[in-house]
Amino acid sequence: MSRVSHLISDQLMSQKHYLITGGAGFIGSHLTERILKEGHRVTIIDDFNTYYDPEIKHQNIAAIRDQIVLVEGDIRDAILVERTFTKGQFDHVIHIAARAGVRPSIKDPKLYFTTNIDGTFNLLDACRYHEVKRFTFASSSSVYGVNKKVPFAESDALERTISPYAATKLAGEQICSNYAHLFGIHCQCLRFFTVYGPRQRPDLAISKFTKRILAGESIQQYGDGSSARDYTYIDDIINGIMAASNYDKADFEIFNLGGSATTTLNELIAMIEAAIGKKAIIEQLPDQPGDVPRTYADVTKADRLLGYAPETPIADGIRKYVEWFKAQG
Repeated sequence: MSRVSHLISDQLMSQKHYLITGGAGFIGSHLTERILKEGHRVTIIDDFNTYYDPEIKHQNIAAIRDQIVLVEGDIRDAILVERTFTKGQFDHVIHIAARAGVRPSIKDPKLYFTTNIDGTFNLLDACRYHEVKRFTFASSSSVYGVNKKVPFAESDALERTISPYAATKLAGEQICSNYAHLFGIHCQCLRFFTVYGPRQRPDLAISKFTKRILAGESIQQYGDGSSARDYTYIDDIINGIMAASNYDKADFEIFNLGGSATTTLNELIAMIEAAIGKKAIIEQLPDQPGDVPRTYADVTKADRLLGYAPETPIADGIRKYVEWFKAQG
């Protein structure tokens, strides 16, 4: 065999086939690009639902469309999931797809339970029967609810989630735990803390505020501005996902992936104003049901076991986002 043939053979041996659910979304599209750059194959499942304009998702993957296999469908459809696994012969599933958002989950909890719980079950059960031994689950900081201890650690008792969305993410973690214990599937559950950056969903605060301030329109501020979030730039999240996906020291682990700092709503608005160079017109409204007063990630465990260390301070990330947003025209 020639040297070139050996190199090609070695590359094929090291190449993995990933299934990424929600791969056309904000986080999923960035993750897909990263995995492709590392030389692996990617199949995406995405239903392109109308939670926001589906065309945004199509634009997210336009540049890589010819490099992936795209399955347009719903993870609640067990038959579609089964067919996808039969054709794909996957090495690893990274499950990003979910009905997202705390407030919409209060309006339509059934949709969230069927998608986020039943969908997760369908994927894990397909992993079981198709002998896919690696599963990475996108969970949420929402599972901590009204946790009074800060920063939030993976070992904290979770006694009070306060939205259907949070409940579905906690249920997803438990299903992962079951399948890891019973069927030997290596599961990593990643609790994301308010991810932002280019391609961020249009319903999220940074995206909405940037758009409206630039247009000279008012923004809605819920509460007095003292609520605080741990914001995590997309590049840091992708680094964390990739590190977790390669972790194999235990069948089941939970990791916080956050920025490891808190920013109040008032501070966030001021940073966006500074990046844009324009003051916001603020419409103050009451606090929203289901919103937690603060989030704050303890990333000690992720640092120790994954080498995870967020690198983008919130002010830098906001500036990068505003620059990207303006470049979209």
